[in-house]
Amino acid sequence: MLELQKLSLELDSDKGIEILKNINITFYDKKIYVVTGPNGGGKSSLAKIIMGVYNPTSGKILLDGQDITQMIMTDRARLGIGYAFQSPPRFKGITVRDLLKMAASHNPEKVNICDLLYNVGLCAQDYLDRDVDSSLSGGEMKRIEIATVLARNLKIAVFDEPEAGIDLWSFQKLAETFKNIHEQYDTTIILISHQERIMELADEIIIMSNGTITAQSERDVMLAGILKNDTCLCSTNCEKGIGKNAECLG
Repeated sequence: MLELQKLSLELDSDKGIEILKNINITFYDKKIYVVTGPNGGGKSSLAKIIMGVYNPTSGKILLDGQDITQMIMTDRARLGIGYAFQSPPRFKGITVRDLLKMAASHNPEKVNICDLLYNVGLCAQDYLDRDVDSSLSGGEMKRIEIATVLARNLKIAVFDEPEAGIDLWSFQKLAETFKNIHEQYDTTIILISHQERIMELADEIIIMSNGTITAQSERDVMLAGILKNDTCLCSTNCEKGIGKNAECLG
């Protein structure tokens, strides 16, 4: 379980620019959460503060009760937190096989790299000996990066706009991959996304705007609010207050 308690973030203390404001969220084990909202609302900053890219100005981060607020990225990674970039890095001269072996180095005897690729919709025979370079499409890179996440068997996996820069076919396969991960692994998945198809995978949807949490509820309740209001949760009159005072996502 990951808990963010009264978390705030200022990236420019001299100018007093507050990016996150008094964030309180609990991410429970083996659930999918989708964090969505308008651009500039703080979603990516939230992802980076979980991974340790940013240090909070105030508040606490607890992983299974352990205070990890001041831990650096590498220490958080050792505890089982992983972060997948919008644009996965490419490594000239390193094969997919090499990359997966490095990801599985903590427990190589229990990790089958061929199965990892199969679980993300890729044929091992076609990909293991390919370089992780520009010859791979955006969709292929996204799925290979997810395979490295599976190799690590993470407690918490954060994906920042995983659909960014990929084609429709790859996007459909990507959505299937997240669904399979949810069914087969114990990882808690946090997805930063604007896409309804990604939101449909969620157990819970969290709306962020202006650095705060403006709404959080079960998927069906949140999606019903989106569908009811063509303005994407803009309405201040939607039932049960879902999305009340939130900015438009569209």
